[in-house]
Amino acid sequence: MVTAVRMALAEAAVPASSVRCLGVSGQQHGLVVLDAAGAVIRPAKLWNDTETAPDNERLVAALGGPAAWYAKVGIIPLTGYTISKLAFLADREPDNFARIAHILLPHDYLNHWLTGRFVAEYGDASGTGFFDVRTRTWAPEVLSLIDRGSGHLAAALPELLAPDAIVGPLTSAAAEALGLSTQCLVAVGGGDNMMGAVGTGNVREGVVTMGLGTSATVYTYSDTPVLDPVGAVAPFCSSTGGWLPLVCTMNATNVTSGGAHLLGRDIGFVSEALDATPPGAGGITMLPFLNGERTPDLPTARGSLLGLSAVNMTPENLMRAMVEGVTFGVLAGLHRIMGDRAPERVFMIGGGARAKPWRQMVADMTGAEIVVPASDEAGCLGAAIQSIWASGRASGAGEDIGAIADRCVALDSSKTTEPIAGRKAAYDEAFATYKARLTQIHGVT
Repeated sequence: MVTAVRMALAEAAVPASSVRCLGVSGQQHGLVVLDAAGAVIRPAKLWNDTETAPDNERLVAALGGPAAWYAKVGIIPLTGYTISKLAFLADREPDNFARIAHILLPHDYLNHWLTGRFVAEYGDASGTGFFDVRTRTWAPEVLSLIDRGSGHLAAALPELLAPDAIVGPLTSAAAEALGLSTQCLVAVGGGDNMMGAVGTGNVREGVVTMGLGTSATVYTYSDTPVLDPVGAVAPFCSSTGGWLPLVCTMNATNVTSGGAHLLGRDIGFVSEALDATPPGAGGITMLPFLNGERTPDLPTARGSLLGLSAVNMTPENLMRAMVEGVTFGVLAGLHRIMGDRAPERVFMIGGGARAKPWRQMVADMTGAEIVVPASDEAGCLGAAIQSIWASGRASGAGEDIGAIADRCVALDSSKTTEPIAGRKAAYDEAFATYKARLTQIHGVT
């Protein structure tokens, strides 16, 4: 963080005194535990750590199953959520577990380092599994499944702040480290998906954001809770006062970059292969679960290549099958969120958004216009926009965050992509094959 902030100051060539507020965007779900002295107890367990799959399974069963979790907190915890990491520590690192005095998420920890306070906000907190997404309050009673009712974990929860809140000013130590003033305020920040939503203007209903990075996400803003009793859609809170129904898949550009390397090519081969092959990859389907999968909930699954023949087994078809497999997983998530409604416009972010043929694929699959923000780092831009909003509220300005986003979120018009007529039917057929093979191999739809 020190390196990034100092680099930003140097590149912007602005005086440190002109920076009035900053905000942090950080990975969701990661567990940072501190002892009573504020020292980090162990390295953070990150969101994509599937080692806790059996712990999560036990937790879900202990409360009475998915339906009981849904009734209790409005959310069904998946392996990546924070709560299973606490169960992991209790079971396999009891000495570390006994030392826990503070439970934070990665961005909460940075806020603590910046201000000295132990706080959290609704958006990031909603991905922990011990937060009621309907009432926006902690649900400490589910933590008793782990600490056997001792209250140990409930006492370690940070204070919850509203999304437009100021955590406080920088401490003198943080200000000195960053090269900023102690007059600089710290906004409450949020999880990377919540900040990515803000950074793409996804702060009002009708906007869809699709992120294609190492993992993939698709989400949209809602004024009311969007609850899913099945648990496939994460009914997260937004970091703007609403909700952010979201579907996350654990495999995206890690699959395509790994595939290109395996084939002896660079990442540019993704675009070459998509340009050289038709939808459907000649009948090859990839279930790209290299890291297990979160949606569908298959934490111990592994990848599968299906439909290979002597005719279709070419490097180009194999690469297309990888890209299609990743994208079909995200498309399934979009259908879960949108239902029968078709999006008219999709903001596309992440490494996948840089590839024109991949943007074209998403446009053709969805029938939507694909637009790409001018900023490569939507999460960082979102944190900056939230900081403008929070500092304005603190000074009595009260500007609406939608208006700030409209002013700050610019599009790269050279990357706007329209669907090509006649291609959707071929992708619909390939998608149907993907879903059939998913059912065949893993028994899920």
